[in-house]
Amino acid sequence: MKYFFLIYAIVAVSVVGIFKYRGHTFSEPPIRLIPDMDDQDVLKAQKQNAFFADGQGARQPVANTAPLGFRADGANELGGIPEYEFSGGAGYYYSGHVGDYFGTGMPDELNLTAESAVELLKRGEERYNVYCSACHGASGNGAGITARYGVPGIANLTGTPYAPASYPDGRLFEVITKGKGNMSGYGYNIPVRDRWAIVTYIRALQLSRSAPLESVKEAFEAGMKQQGAAPIQ
Repeated sequence: MKYFFLIYAIVAVSVVGIFKYRGHTFSEPPIRLIPDMDDQDVLKAQKQNAFFADGQGARQPVANTAPLGFRADGANELGGIPEYEFSGGAGYYYSGHVGDYFGTGMPDELNLTAESAVELLKRGEERYNVYCSACHGASGNGAGITARYGVPGIANLTGTPYAPASYPDGRLFEVITKGKGNMSGYGYNIPVRDRWAIVTYIRALQLSRSAPLESVKEAFEAGMKQQGAAPIQ
């Protein structure tokens, strides 16, 4: 053990002797194994820059640049569904809360009809596969690709704790927006309406686990046939 500490001390002194300690001044630029973006081609605010003809370092935004989520007409057709602002509003639609409690059901702002509800569900499947399936899995069981690499704490969304009776729709919406545990929030990435679309699709995944075989047998066998499996007898 004494040789270990002796070798450790020699290595430590050698490292300090070669690379010096933090705050030490050098006559030449130091060797930094991990530069941490110390040197960047940027200017401090209000500094001049001879690169531009007017000599000003601060530049105006590129023509027609718009803030994230901005829509001049208030809505934009995206995937057949109007895409509203990312956040900033009040009420159940924007927060998932009704007063001090989580709400349940789809907000009135979605203006759902039989036709638009199908489109919302399709949109939810698409957005879920983009943002959620990597961790929660295509079926919502928490066995996504990240779980294979040992990422802990991935929720099985089809489990009983996340059923509507114990986990209201508004709570799902808030978790998508703000994140929970190891999951980051997606409030800045996913528009409000798309978050509700994902909630509806998660509910569909949950319902599919308890649906009678007779009601899904045709679709199930079509999927099994596509995979080359024998049909259910």
